[in-house]
Amino acid sequence: MKQNYAKIVVQGSPITKSNFKLSNAKGRAILPYNSGKYHDRYAIYEEEIAYEARSQNPGLTLKESLIALLKVYYKSQKRHPDTTNITKSIFDGIEKSGLIINDAQIRRLIIEEFYDKENPRFELELFCESDYEMNFKICRKELSSKPINYSPPSNKKFAKYKANNIKSQPDQNKMCCNICGKPINNNDIITANKGSLIICKECFKNLF
Repeated sequence: MKQNYAKIVVQGSPITKSNFKLSNAKGRAILPYNSGKYHDRYAIYEEEIAYEARSQNPGLTLKESLIALLKVYYKSQKRHPDTTNITKSIFDGIEKSGLIINDAQIRRLIIEEFYDKENPRFELELFCESDYEMNFKICRKELSSKPINYSPPSNKKFAKYKANNIKSQPDQNKMCCNICGKPINNNDIITANKGSLIICKECFKNLF
């Protein structure tokens, strides 16, 4: 019988790597695994997803176009990653598992956000389009519920980093490495986290 459906459940608070980007000296994006630094968690999480996808769907490979239903359960309603950015880590891990050929197979996607303090996780269901179709509608509620309001993101962290970095620079024409603190020439700068983390080539080499 043709296998046209898969489900993956990964326990733990979902994370996103969309705000992290470590580049090498040639500007190529990389994702370190065992540098001993905090950013290892992005690659480790991707590997965990790949392992769970393989374990929960042994021997299955979905080769055709897919509909995806993703339910993300966070610990907290107030503090969690942007749900719209969470898919990159998840589908990269699913692709790495071999359950799908390429994340470009996902042609239709529904994402739902929930909160479960005791059991944070994500649940992903994949449906082959040759056997399934998606229908949905948005309806007005009979009784309005309490709104969940959002505030603009704060720029305080970046402003603090910038002030400290400039203050600590002996040469105002150079940036300083956030690891060793030494000034860096423009040609030796390696950036991560959208430019908010500055690393010199020597410290970068020591990460691996």
